Amino acid sequence: MASRKALQPNRDNGDKYSVLLPTYNERENLPLIVWLLVKYFGESGYNYEIIVIDDGSPDGTLEVAEQLQKIYGEEKILLRPRAKKLGLGTAYIHGMKHATGNFIIIMDADLSHHPKFIPEFIEKQKKGNYDLVSGTRYQGNGGVYGWDLRRKLISRGANFLTQVLLRPGASDLTGSFRLYKKKVLESLVERCVSKGYVFQMEMIVRARQLNYTIGEVPISFVDRVYGESKLGGNEIISFVKGLLTLFATT
Repeated sequence: MASRKALQPNRDNGDKYSVLLPTYNERENLPLIVWLLVKYFGESGYNYEIIVIDDGSPDGTLEVAEQLQKIYGEEKILLRPRAKKLGLGTAYIHGMKHATGNFIIIMDADLSHHPKFIPEFIEKQKKGNYDLVSGTRYQGNGGVYGWDLRRKLISRGANFLTQVLLRPGASDLTGSFRLYKKKVLESLVERCVSKGYVFQMEMIVRARQLNYTIGEVPISFVDRVYGESKLGGNEIISFVKGLLTLFATT
């Protein structure tokens, strides 16, 4: 009987995909998201690494990550923790400094983004040689599951406002499941000034300004399985302020 390793497709074309996983209080979710990443990368045969950037989680997320590193190996699971919560944008910058791949994948660690879509992202990028590929909840068979009506209205309203004010050339600005050429992501991060949820939106706006090409893949977004949502009133206010700032400066 052929071994499982022998049955895996060989895609050793020199490309490597670095997955950045910023975490804060994700001890329940992290083992499953890592297992799924290993599963789908293994089945598709793409070279990869997973970089966990924990921001001083008090729930023991880092300790769980250390155990996962022992299971899957230090060459696949890299731990780059920080002492305290410093924000999403700076987490990506921190993770990129340690990434050895020529492509970067950013996604949430709370199981909202399923790794099964990653092979589709990669194939989309290769087919069009896109500078970045973004998951979209608002095209094709994409959608949102597990949200109440309030969350859906907030999301739709936010996306509608961004489309009207910024005309970004992409259908889902506030999503955070994307694949970038590493050099493109480095260029965008250098220019972005926003923090939090607005950071993702500004990345697409800046990409349009710099004439980077954007591909889209429909995804299913599922509300977090464990833990509490980090979207609150302060985040909504910050989003509106950030949107108006981008409208005035881009």
